Amino acid sequence: MLYRNFRAPKGGEVDLVCRDGDTLVFVEVKTRSSEAFGAPAQAVTREKQRLIARGALAWLKLLGNPDILFRFDIVEIRTTGKKAEATVIRNAFGLPEPYRY
Repeated sequence: MLYRNFRAPKGGEVDLVCRDGDTLVFVEVKTRSSEAFGAPAQAVTREKQRLIARGALAWLKLLGNPDILFRFDIVEIRTTGKKAEATVIRNAFGLPEPYRY
């Protein structure tokens, strides 16, 4: 993990910025104690994906826009009582329109 709760100056946010080998990973973490409103990953709507992408592109800009692989993951955390179970969804979504890198 490189950073937690990155907030871009002009909008955009990323819960976790991590490295997986040569790949930079922008991670959205969603926690649910019930699936009454769907799985945690279902809360990562297209609008939320755009917000994450804006944060990711701002992070890359801070690095000087390097020629680097990156991806977007979602970590779903399901809690029941004092127990928690985490599931990682790799490559959960791509860079949404209209963003390009």
